[in-house]
Amino acid sequence: MATPRGTVQPITSRSVSEQATDELRRAILAGGLAPGAEYSLRELAGMLDISFIPIREALRSLESEGLVIMRPGRSAVIAPLDLDDLHGIYRLRRALEPEIARRSCALLTDRDLDRLQAQAADFGAREQGMADIYDDHHAFHLALLAPAATAWDIRVLTTLWRAAERYIRIGFGRLDPDPTEHERRGKAHADLLAAFRGRDPEKVAAAVEQHLARNEKIAFSALA
Repeated sequence: MATPRGTVQPITSRSVSEQATDELRRAILAGGLAPGAEYSLRELAGMLDISFIPIREALRSLESEGLVIMRPGRSAVIAPLDLDDLHGIYRLRRALEPEIARRSCALLTDRDLDRLQAQAADFGAREQGMADIYDDHHAFHLALLAPAATAWDIRVLTTLWRAAERYIRIGFGRLDPDPTEHERRGKAHADLLAAFRGRDPEKVAAAVEQHLARNEKIAFSALA
């Protein structure tokens, strides 16, 4: 039986607004578009060599992620870094991640953990800065939680991780010149994996809580 016309749409390449969203997000998280800076839509459209319509759509998406603040008229402000926001982000993360980890530790296989162990070894490499490893770091933490996470858990966590990323990049970026920080970073993830291997839900939740507390402290110290 033929599929009714219009029921399924042809597959197309990513829209211009999606590409604009990704590029603006990347520039904001990397600090290229500085916190507190205001840009007109004309400026942003010129930077990306596109029209106003996809810029507006991209900015609406980024506003929903807490990365920009739309102004009346034709401008947007890159969301300032704010200590209250930082605490709020980590308060929500502490409410979600340890609870998901409690359930996930029983679902991850030894093979899963071996693969993550090999990945985490790179986090302690001296030549790896936080900007270099952030995508891998994001994937690592998602893999630890994914077996017990719903689609909505992942949506919410991804939003929180993106919101935290600017703070983490600044905090860890200031520590990168210290070689002992790279060793600590590698050990922190090895300790986290060791807790998951133990399969004790309460110990796993405590290890995730400790990991989050350490990251929040580093980000806080960079901004205080």
